[in-house]
This record gives sequence, C-alpha cells and structure tokens, in this order.
Amino acid sequence: MPPPLVTEFIARRRASVVAAAKEAGLLCGENSHVGARVPHHLVEEAKARTGIASTTDLVEYALAKLALEDDFGAKLVARKGSIASDLDLGL
Repeated sequence: MPPPLVTEFIARRRASVVAAAKEAGLLCGENSHVGARVPHHLVEEAKARTGIASTTDLVEYALAKLALEDDFGAKLVARKGSIASDLDLGL
C-alpha cells in the first residue's frame, strides 16, 4: 500500500484527468462497447496503482489519459537545431 500522500496524489491526478476529459467533451454522448483480451495481472496492477475498482472506469481513465496526452516531448525534439547557435541567450 503506498503512503497516504502518494495515494492522495494519485486520486487527485485521476480526478483532474477525468475533469479535463469531461471539460473537453470526451465523456459525453453515446457509450460504445469495447472488448479486449489483456493479461489479468496488467488489469489488476493498473487498478491497484490507480485505486480504480471498476474495469470500465479503469478503461475510461486510461483512454482519457491517452486522448488528453500532449506531444510536448515530440515537439521539443523536432525543434532541435532550429535556434541559431550564435543567439545570445543571456546565460
């Protein structure tokens, strides 16, 4: 069992992802059915790490995280070499 502070952080992160997904309109409209075969251990570990008991809520949370994920890393790497090497950054 993680320490209480970690548990609280995980709960707040989960709540913020769900809130952002709702705000973005990702959780409204008609539901669809998703079927998949995944290792039982993977599902149980994900439930344990997130504190989510329902498989449906777990899948919804995971999909929301993916849908909301930014591409900051990819954009940063793509900019490599785009700033002139002689630019004075004042460092």
